[in-house]
Amino acid sequence: MSGKSAMSQPALLLRAWIVLLVFSAGSTLLSLRGIAPDWKAAAGVAILTLAWLKARIILQRYLGLAQAPFWARGFNIGLALSCLLFLGLYLVPVML
Repeated sequence: MSGKSAMSQPALLLRAWIVLLVFSAGSTLLSLRGIAPDWKAAAGVAILTLAWLKARIILQRYLGLAQAPFWARGFNIGLALSCLLFLGLYLVPVML
């Protein structure tokens, strides 16, 4: 084992929950705040990025994929491709 002390499962879940709350608050603030038209694309990218990070945390910590690297990699690839598709669908009308 490395020099770092291993965190217990409840501590990891609590930390994941706190990070999810912070990311949710960030995306909520971005969506509620009046965004200038020039920054709508950047705000959309930021909100989608936060959603992607939240999904990764849920998969890793709550569904236990951190213990299954092969499956985690597959889910991360699928999630990344889905988010890229959503990003493209969002940016097409914004850029026109």
